[in-house]
Amino acid sequence: MKTFKKFYVEITSICNLACSFCPPTERAKQFIEVDQFRNILDQIKPHTKYIYFHVKGEPLLHPKIDQLLDISHEKGFKVNITTNGTLLKKAKHKIFMKPALRQMNFSLHSFDGHAGSTNRLEYISSILSFAKEAVANSNMIVSLRLWNLDQDNATNLDKSRNREALAIIEKEFNLDFQIEEKVEPGSGVKITERIYLNQDHEFKWPALHEEEDEGKGFCHALRNQAAILTNGTVVPCCLDGEGIINLGNVYDTPFSEIVEGERANNLYNGFSRREAVEELCRKCGYRKRFG
Repeated sequence: MKTFKKFYVEITSICNLACSFCPPTERAKQFIEVDQFRNILDQIKPHTKYIYFHVKGEPLLHPKIDQLLDISHEKGFKVNITTNGTLLKKAKHKIFMKPALRQMNFSLHSFDGHAGSTNRLEYISSILSFAKEAVANSNMIVSLRLWNLDQDNATNLDKSRNREALAIIEKEFNLDFQIEEKVEPGSGVKITERIYLNQDHEFKWPALHEEEDEGKGFCHALRNQAAILTNGTVVPCCLDGEGIINLGNVYDTPFSEIVEGERANNLYNGFSRREAVEELCRKCGYRKRFG
């Protein structure tokens, strides 16, 4: 039986921002229903212990995210939430101190990625305030993400884009160093106990209209991760935001059967040979990170 370190259960396909680095989904806008969510967790329980509340969409938009967290805890899952953080004040009472919530990842690069962003200080300060309170009162881990570095220049930390944000963090935590001195692209630096800052290059979502390469390389899709979209479609990884590699639908077929189906096994075995058998995989640059 396949087991996964990361399992993405997309609870909504809707987002409140329109960031330049994140193409809007062409799928129907919807929230997962509570009964659907419960059904999915029952199906994936033998396969994973950790679930992530996203593929596309903003998880804090879900009006019943508190119930989803309670169900996750009831069924023994630990939850990671990746959010742009703009809805934190409105949603805080629904997520704070929920025992299922293991980690919050805040995509701080959303501020510059969204054309309508205003008041960087207020935005980041609200996230840092939440992070401090959560860490002080629970075992939650907080990751502050700035995934917007220039891919063509790995040594350039793009101070003009990120320095203001980093300065706010440095001041808030009374750091005696500049974060750029200690962090490298793709890695993180510890800010304080259970709060980390992670910088990385901006990644490009794969799409069928992109240029195809020779198809060689390796990926952890269906090896340490899998995903289920809000509409029930099973996809092999968190970058298939449109459900192009449709392995089946959990509302029609049990997940355990889908993940052992012909298309799923062809993809898995292909990467065992370091060969991308799916067209979308041959147009995904993320695969090149793994050789």
